[in-house]
Amino acid sequence: MKTQPQAGKAGKAARLSDRRDIPDIPVRKRKSVLYNLGKFKVLYLMFLPGILFLLVNNYMPMFGVLIAFKNVNYADGIWGSPWSGWDNFKYLFSTSDAWEITRNTLAYNTVFIALNLFVGVGLAILLNEVKNKAMSKLYQSLMLLPYFLSMIVVSYLVLAFLGKDSGFMNSTILQLFGGQPIDWYSEPKYWPYILPLVNTWKNIGYYAVIYLAAVVGIDEEYYEAAVLDGASKWHQIRFITVPFLVPLIVIMTLLQIGRIFYADFSLFYQVPLESGALFPVTNVLDTYVYRTFLIGGDIGMSSAAGLYQAVVGFVLVLVSNTIVRRMDKDNALF
Repeated sequence: MKTQPQAGKAGKAARLSDRRDIPDIPVRKRKSVLYNLGKFKVLYLMFLPGILFLLVNNYMPMFGVLIAFKNVNYADGIWGSPWSGWDNFKYLFSTSDAWEITRNTLAYNTVFIALNLFVGVGLAILLNEVKNKAMSKLYQSLMLLPYFLSMIVVSYLVLAFLGKDSGFMNSTILQLFGGQPIDWYSEPKYWPYILPLVNTWKNIGYYAVIYLAAVVGIDEEYYEAAVLDGASKWHQIRFITVPFLVPLIVIMTLLQIGRIFYADFSLFYQVPLESGALFPVTNVLDTYVYRTFLIGGDIGMSSAAGLYQAVVGFVLVLVSNTIVRRMDKDNALF
């Protein structure tokens, strides 16, 4: 009975002696900010131009948020102008066109996001199947070329196709099938299809190249193993290519959702040639604010619309990212 405590004391003493034999690990002191600045001063100097650009281009203009809550007059300046509270926002949503411009903005951008996703991924997969490097580069260049064209040039190209008297559609295509000429710029029913087509033609090369870069980065061993298992090309795309593209698809979609309340001003202003008959289907938030400012010169309401777009876009990104995080944490943006 007395031997057990003695054995316990002996074991405890042995453990203590073992601990004494373990050398003390020195605790590294945290370096000060000034020390790190001095040590990595070259890196910080290289980092400085980007920080200055970000501050000047992105954060200093946020001072203009005040304009959305003021009744600005140029005599008193921004600081001296009286506060208007939420009046600018009330005016924006109380107009008869509020529902129309909101519907057009959301509907068009939703269609644009879907087309950029499906057509972009599809073209990227097709380009990856082109084994001739020269032809693959040629196809990429031809698809990317419209992305660098000014929207003014694009508007004249559209006019060359849809012009009433000498447009290619009226003078060639419709005559070929025995149809009557159409005044495209006076018929609103066609433009919900024309604008997504023009937007896709202009921007799809950009998205296709981004997705192609991700497809090219997939290890070929996955495809070789799939071929040995008897997988068809469709199964390879479905179970290898697309799953590897999902993280990039999520990122690109979230970034576009953040700007879902921002319309491509040039697309909706230049391409329809400011035709009043097309306003019911081409008037979006950006063009509406621009026209309102031109007519009334109300800078406060224009700023209110811009702030509204930014806040809603920010909230939509947070909500979308939260949904993605709950579905798959690894694919979330943050």
